[in-house]
Amino acid sequence: MPRHVKKRSRKTGAPPGTLMHIGERKAETTKITIIDYDEGALQEKQVQNIEECFPFKAVPTVTWINVDGIHEVEILEKLGSCYGLHPLILEDILNTDQRPKVEDLGDYLYVVLRMLSLNETRSEIQSEQVSLVLGRNFVISFQEREGDVFDPIRERLRGKKGRIRTMGADYLAYALVDVVVDNYFAILEKFGDKIEALEGDLIASPTSKTLHAIHALKREMIFLRKFVWPLREVISSMERAESSLIKKETTIYLRDVHDHTIQVIDTIETFREMMSGMLDTYLTSISNKMNEVMKVLTIIATIFIPLSFIAGVYGMNFEFMPETRWHWGYFAVLFFMFATGLLMLILFRKKKWL
Repeated sequence: MPRHVKKRSRKTGAPPGTLMHIGERKAETTKITIIDYDEGALQEKQVQNIEECFPFKAVPTVTWINVDGIHEVEILEKLGSCYGLHPLILEDILNTDQRPKVEDLGDYLYVVLRMLSLNETRSEIQSEQVSLVLGRNFVISFQEREGDVFDPIRERLRGKKGRIRTMGADYLAYALVDVVVDNYFAILEKFGDKIEALEGDLIASPTSKTLHAIHALKREMIFLRKFVWPLREVISSMERAESSLIKKETTIYLRDVHDHTIQVIDTIETFREMMSGMLDTYLTSISNKMNEVMKVLTIIATIFIPLSFIAGVYGMNFEFMPETRWHWGYFAVLFFMFATGLLMLILFRKKKWL
């Protein structure tokens, strides 16, 4: 399925709030894990039935419910019913081509962002939609597949590192967004290395393979920009939100994530400009190579013009021509032709055409 367009034809004409998974199925089964914690204790487990999540709604501790695999509509419907999620929000969770956004529903915030990874083999960015639901004492994260960038958050929770165990659910949501944004820097670093390598090839010996690589990187930059650019407004909206779900102590951390997002966007724009400049450099280099070839061919043709004239004159079948019966005539003409070519080469060299 194309990375840029998901097929929505199955949902044509369906009423709003119709729950239907749109996108590629990236997990065999749905995996649900729960981390419930406060400053003094932590409980982590993987549940087999969605009903095991329901008791955590009423506990005073902070609960993080992570759902890997969103293709099983029934599970999401039950979870949404328990935690009071609007059908339109569930519909957005199942629609995996959402633009990064944030919605304030009063009792909870709904945040959509893109978790990106780099396929080293194909030098291609792989995108996965991550949906976060922030409640008063819980965070529910929905992912398309198992495997994510949230392991540092889990380790901080298990090891009681930093202030994450002493803060609320809003800080947990911030930490999840922050680690997703930090992963963008890791991807950009790898692209930076590829760009440097391409610049070396571009200066040394550009080929059609170099051109294809430039176009591929430029396409990936456009793809990356598509998902990072709107994230700036998402985090800015969370920072300025008047919702009681986000405490004042957390807004300063959101401001820091906003700054990181701006840095990512600036880096992407810089890389895009570099790609455009490299493309111009490639075309200029190819044009210069063509000019060099044309110059050499022109010099060769110019040298042979007088030689062809001399050979043409003495190749005419007239009986009474000067020097036609001279014993040394043939060698004299060859010497004159050689001298003519040599003098022309010296002249071209003197004028720095060679």
